[in-house]
Amino acid sequence: MRDARDRFLRNKAAIACMIILGLIILFVLTGPMLAQWSNEEIDWVVLGDVKTLGVPSIESGHYFGTDELGRDLYSRSIQATGTSLLVGLIGAAMALFVGTAWGIIAGYFGGRIDSIMMRIVDILMAIPSVLVIILILVMVGRSFTALFFALGAVSWLTMARIVRAQTLALKGREFIEAARAGGVSEIMIILRHILPNLFGVVIVYASLLVPDMILAESFISFLGLGISEPYTSLGALIAEGAGTMAYGTLWQLLFPLFFYVSIIITLFFIGDGLRDALDPKDR
Repeated sequence: MRDARDRFLRNKAAIACMIILGLIILFVLTGPMLAQWSNEEIDWVVLGDVKTLGVPSIESGHYFGTDELGRDLYSRSIQATGTSLLVGLIGAAMALFVGTAWGIIAGYFGGRIDSIMMRIVDILMAIPSVLVIILILVMVGRSFTALFFALGAVSWLTMARIVRAQTLALKGREFIEAARAGGVSEIMIILRHILPNLFGVVIVYASLLVPDMILAESFISFLGLGISEPYTSLGALIAEGAGTMAYGTLWQLLFPLFFYVSIIITLFFIGDGLRDALDPKDR
């Protein structure tokens, strides 16, 4: 791990993206202290002024301008950025837990258990993930819990296949045979020998899964099926901004789009840096 840390610190692109992501998280945490308007508060003065149309202004306290309903875009961007980051992290965590457990059990025990478990994965992967997410949200309702459950229901499948393949390669190694010969139980072999050797692969894939979760959530929100009001996400703000572009209110699109693109790019570069650090033979 010390060598992996040194390799990661030598990756200038990954370190720069870590700093940028840290600044975005700092903005989410400390930004509300500078806000003069809440994310739900409507500025009726802005709605009555046809000339300004809620353009960004320090004097009015709308640093990023307002949306078409007169709500402060600065506060809504803070809330949306935090929501998208939370969705990505929780979705990746669910995939990490479920996919790792499923893949280890299938790969280690093999035989009929492996066959049944992986056929279930194959069937679920044959169904379009977006369709599954939409069906769950329509049946359960639009909420944070439903969105996390929907993303987690489709995000663990690839993780399970990767972990299973790695487990199959590990369980025939000499140190596993030595542990069995020494009387170590199967559960302890999995916890003390299999799982630690999967750490690098699992962490790398989980880091790359976070932006995938944000992309999926943003697409669902862009379709109008994501988190419902008064909550919002970057995908929902981008959809609102795209709908008002014809009126010349580009700030409604540009500010959320800036945070969205920044988060996606930084997470992909960080994931790539982790891959090079934890698995240097692939470089």
